[in-house]
Amino acid sequence: MAAHPGTFVPLKGGGAAVALDEVEISILRSLAVQLLELIGPGDALAEGADPLAALFAEGPSEPPSDPALARLFPDAYGGPDVAGPAASADSPGEGLDEELRARSAEFRRFTENDLRARKRDDALAMVHKLDSLTAGGDGGAVLELTEDDSRQWLGALNDLRLAIGARLEVTDEDESGELYRLPDDDPRKPMVMAYLWLGGLQETLVETLLP
Repeated sequence: MAAHPGTFVPLKGGGAAVALDEVEISILRSLAVQLLELIGPGDALAEGADPLAALFAEGPSEPPSDPALARLFPDAYGGPDVAGPAASADSPGEGLDEELRARSAEFRRFTENDLRARKRDDALAMVHKLDSLTAGGDGGAVLELTEDDSRQWLGALNDLRLAIGARLEVTDEDESGELYRLPDDDPRKPMVMAYLWLGGLQETLVETLLP
């Protein structure tokens, strides 16, 4: 099946392909690099350090203060408004809320480093794949992904949408409404267009992986 502009199509034998023009390639690469900068470089293993010990190193226990990072690395349990039967009469909601925060902190401490590494790897895979493209006469190219590539690209596309959605303060309830009605002179318009475009890429890439 021939690659389509802006739409992933399945490849015979597995994988997916999409035709990207020069501007789209540049935008995708720039967004992936910005995502890498947002996630951070990670902790390099010091010379002579025990790699096994590094594997079990503890991460942060508090959620990130940056809204985009908080969207990428959310709390595993509950939220700030959780209340429940463990609450006391003097402080309704406080008991269960404190318990869930403690559980979230414990979970984050032992999982966030690995999650950051995976997200970093996905974004790097996107950059490397884009850098490997051979431009055609119009500056565009056909991007071909293996099934493994596709899974990493899905991760990176999802992370990009989460980060941009946080900057736009998008919720599940309004992303299909207000965003489409922004006037052209709204300063959020370019970011919104990128958000919606990434959503189209993500959706069609998911479809190529379905049996």
